[in-house]
Amino acid sequence: MSVTDGDTPNIAMAIRMVSIDTPESHYGGAPLTAQATLERAKARLLDGTYDALPHELRDYLVSRITPDAAQRHQDAGKAAAEAHTAMVATRLARPDGSQRKMAVIATGELVEGNGRLLAYTAPWFTGSASDPLPPRDDPRRRTFNLDMVALGWAATFVIYPSIPPTKDLNLLLDEADAAWTQQLGAWAQFGQNLLLGYEYRACMKLGARELTNPAEAIAQAYQRVCVDLWTLTEVGLYGYHQVPPQQRLWIWATDLEQARKDLPISA
Repeated sequence: MSVTDGDTPNIAMAIRMVSIDTPESHYGGAPLTAQATLERAKARLLDGTYDALPHELRDYLVSRITPDAAQRHQDAGKAAAEAHTAMVATRLARPDGSQRKMAVIATGELVEGNGRLLAYTAPWFTGSASDPLPPRDDPRRRTFNLDMVALGWAATFVIYPSIPPTKDLNLLLDEADAAWTQQLGAWAQFGQNLLLGYEYRACMKLGARELTNPAEAIAQAYQRVCVDLWTLTEVGLYGYHQVPPQQRLWIWATDLEQARKDLPISA
């Protein structure tokens, strides 16, 4: 941190880009270690340990825990980081060779449990004669969140109450649908059965080396209710696999009562 004025500290802070989720590049340890964790999760899904989960979800997860699932997932995470880095470098560059700053638009609950600021990011245009602000719908003003989805390197991960305005949400869903339908980015390089970030993290919890209470492991892995954004149909804690990836809205179980008041959700 540095201070440029009495009321102006400059702080370096990690940002969690809202409404999107990319594959993990390190979570779970090295690929061999992570794969062992996934294999434990798979064995428990098959041997009755997690029979409290619906069999449809168990079958779905088992089908996605392939012998190379961890390696592909982490490779996809590294590729997503590289794509993000390249996109930022390109879009922050001005015609004269100088660099724009990055705009950070905080939203939702502002700071999540790991201390990261929840935000959208985009190029910052000064509005000067040398760096005029493009019209609102100009592609140069798109958030990096949106373009990571459009390029197929991130899945949508819209979590109530941080739901984008209707116009922005529809654009996000359209871009997500196109990326999924065309199998862009991560799906093109690493396969349609690639574990999504939140699926991978859930499986890491289900496959933890020490397991004393299966019910507690399930509760740790599944804390958000899924709703189909197109139909606003609630599919519960364990039914997300019934909804296409690009249409999933997530609601923390603790927020569900309020969400049902705010949104026309049907069971």
